[in-house]
Amino acid sequence: MIHLGARIYWRIRLEGTEHIPADGPLIIAPNHVTYADPVLVCIPIRFAVHFMAWDALFEVPGFSWLIRRLRAFPVQLESADPRSTREAVRLLQAGRSLMIFPEAGRTPDGRLQRFRSGAFRLACALKVPVLPVTILGGHASWPPGRILPRPGRLSIIYHPVIVPPDEADPRSAARNLARKVREVIAASLPEADRPDAGL
Repeated sequence: MIHLGARIYWRIRLEGTEHIPADGPLIIAPNHVTYADPVLVCIPIRFAVHFMAWDALFEVPGFSWLIRRLRAFPVQLESADPRSTREAVRLLQAGRSLMIFPEAGRTPDGRLQRFRSGAFRLACALKVPVLPVTILGGHASWPPGRILPRPGRLSIIYHPVIVPPDEADPRSAARNLARKVREVIAASLPEADRPDAGL
């Protein structure tokens, strides 16, 4: 039903679905452009996916119930959140899959933002592969400040998984993994949405 609605309203196109593993543990790392990203990215995925969501969303009546049904759990964006980290570790160690948006919040202007390191520290510590995902067209259809999306054309590209590097220094390993994932996601974006040099 969701796929049909997305095809009609957004003419959504899914590419690279053959790169999606059969099961977890797995960290799915998309760029973040709309509120609908978690649901849209999961359309071709045939196993349960959990995801981190901004803790403020869990204070919205009705919406909190919905995102919990979608297997979301809260994370504080403004500071370190040991509770969400423990939950992420528990899920990944149990062989589950977890969607984490490395930019944390939605892009304000369509351009790929800086990546936070948390997802990549988890991947390196637990030796979990990362599935980079590029979402195209979402910002034009549903930019911040717009209540409802306008019809448009969306593409979602699933790239080959990236295995954490085998390095002795965990911080260096996480930085290198983040850089590789970001480069893969950015390479499929139009020039205007790619990050500025040095960001």
